[in-house]
Amino acid sequence: MSLDRSPSPLRSGGWSSPGLTSPYEEANGTRSPGKRAAYGELNGSAQPGVTWGSARAKSARVNGYQQNGANGFIGRHYRKMSESLPSYFAHGGQEDRYGEKEKLGRGRTGWSGGGSSGGGGFLRWLGEIPRRLGLLLSRRRRGVAVFFLLVMVALLWFQKPLTAMWNHSALLGGGSKFVIILAANQGGGVMEWKGPREWAIERDSVKNKKKYAERWGYELDIVDMSTKKRYAHEWRESWEKVDVIRRAMVRYPHAEWFWWLDLNTFVMEPSYSLQQHIFNDLTTNTYRDINAYNPLHIQHPPNGTSGDPNAPKYANYLDPETLSPVGDGKPESVNLIIPQDCGGFNLGSFFVRRSAWTDRLLDIWWDPVFYEQKHMEWEHKEQDALEYIYTNQPWIRPHVAFIPQRKVNAFPNGACGDDRKVPEGGCSTLRLDQMEGKDHECGVQGIHYQESERDFVVNMAGCEWGRDCWGEMYNFRQLSNRLNRSRWERFKDWWSDEEAKKAKAKEEERKKDEEKAKV
Repeated sequence: MSLDRSPSPLRSGGWSSPGLTSPYEEANGTRSPGKRAAYGELNGSAQPGVTWGSARAKSARVNGYQQNGANGFIGRHYRKMSESLPSYFAHGGQEDRYGEKEKLGRGRTGWSGGGSSGGGGFLRWLGEIPRRLGLLLSRRRRGVAVFFLLVMVALLWFQKPLTAMWNHSALLGGGSKFVIILAANQGGGVMEWKGPREWAIERDSVKNKKKYAERWGYELDIVDMSTKKRYAHEWRESWEKVDVIRRAMVRYPHAEWFWWLDLNTFVMEPSYSLQQHIFNDLTTNTYRDINAYNPLHIQHPPNGTSGDPNAPKYANYLDPETLSPVGDGKPESVNLIIPQDCGGFNLGSFFVRRSAWTDRLLDIWWDPVFYEQKHMEWEHKEQDALEYIYTNQPWIRPHVAFIPQRKVNAFPNGACGDDRKVPEGGCSTLRLDQMEGKDHECGVQGIHYQESERDFVVNMAGCEWGRDCWGEMYNFRQLSNRLNRSRWERFKDWWSDEEAKKAKAKEEERKKDEEKAKV
């Protein structure tokens, strides 16, 4: 049928040209039951009794577009619902059936299809990844994906500041509860006596403590010791640490523990936090009974305060807590943690807790009576004063805990006798009753630094008396950097070693060839 002009729709429904309007529809577009034409009559088929309307309704039911009742609502929203589902459900779970019908990948290789080989399905799955990612990053999800991407970039960019804030928070990391007190001499000292080596030692030590404190969110209090405090008409050199601790407690009123470090110390393992290394389990990491390791031979329980070694036992009638070798046994009662070397107490690295007991101890420790009477006898000054207080004041003992020397204050070889080394398998291979032996550096009697055990802090104590302080500091700094390399740095070093070995082997072969040629 040819038309003289383009047909135009009528306002009431249908078309202006005859023959275009369905025979079973009225002019207004409504169905007329009495005028339904058979489907076979319209398309010229030989199937009688099948009308166009019934075929159309059946097709709508099959495709989910039924227009009546609840099915009409589902039909209208079917496409939106299917698009919101993952790709597998969007196709009704029939992707494999469609792939089989179209024979996708049959006889093909590469990324596009499977083939008969076992790896074809995997390659096809890899080829589907971009399409599936595209479905996930559809227009509706694109904003959410961009938002999460920006969040991840921000976290990576601000990782260090966020980590520092977390570690410093008192409620989260707890770093603000710890203060590191470093006694430096940054002002140049009296009469500018420091030379290049002293400057280098101070620079490395301060940098090491700053890096460690920043990593774990601790406070770092660098004390300028160049100006000596005059007290009781005398220079009290090295006694200032008692007064420095008291001043630090005033500057940091919310801190709980104060860690004193001498300048000649170096943190070998910055990945160890104080909480994990010591304070999360004080019962295991410290010992209260001085009889476990007692180089000063201090008697405990004390017999009395009269100084008479023959006095009857418990003549001063001490309470059970003071008489007990472990005090009350509670870690909450520990207010002072100190290590012991081969000569007794060592205050190059020790911890003090804020408490009323600590205030009383610092007052007695700083009392000028001790200094005036004993300063000519006490070689180690404030250290000997603390040992005297512990020996003669029984109320001190229940709140003092001792920590193995190697845990916070390891010495270099030769600083306190010879290095006795550790067993081949490490200290962990020893039984508990073997830890107290004198043939190795394990247990509470371990003093010297052990690289295989990855000791926390090393203290070059006494290096100024016949040893090279700068040489020891430099060697330990290089060792710490090597032990704490990243994976990438380890790989580069391994590659460099392999290249060096290959070059050395080639050089040896060349020399052998030259020798053979001469012969």
